[in-house]
Amino acid sequence: MPSARPTPAVSARRVALLLDTTVLIDALRGRSARDRLLGLRGSASIPWVCAINIEEVMRGLWEREQGVAERLFDGLRIAGLSRREGERAGTWRRQFAARGVTLSQSDCLIAAAALTVDARLATGNPKHFPMTELEVEHWPAGV
Repeated sequence: MPSARPTPAVSARRVALLLDTTVLIDALRGRSARDRLLGLRGSASIPWVCAINIEEVMRGLWEREQGVAERLFDGLRIAGLSRREGERAGTWRRQFAARGVTLSQSDCLIAAAALTVDARLATGNPKHFPMTELEVEHWPAGV
């Protein structure tokens, strides 16, 4: 009779999650996003940001938040921005503008970065991201 061999553990599929600026600011200021962000540790979600998020956070930081923000960014993956993301963002802005909808350059670049790393987007402003190919997770801001 053959001996029973243990079944190898099945690893959970890692899922990318790009954090929008609203989520990062809420996390830095100790609001509800902080707990959700901390909850990603040990989960299947891999947190990402892009240069646009970093710039927006740095621009609005209070002096006392500088060190905490730098440590936060050190723990996140950075999605690059290149020609591909610029073209995708510009195409969205043109297409939505033709329908009378204005999208910001920064939001379109953030969305393009999320798609490049195959990530869902966590944001406090889901209406800013109406792109059908983007999966958006609402993390309410300021709560």
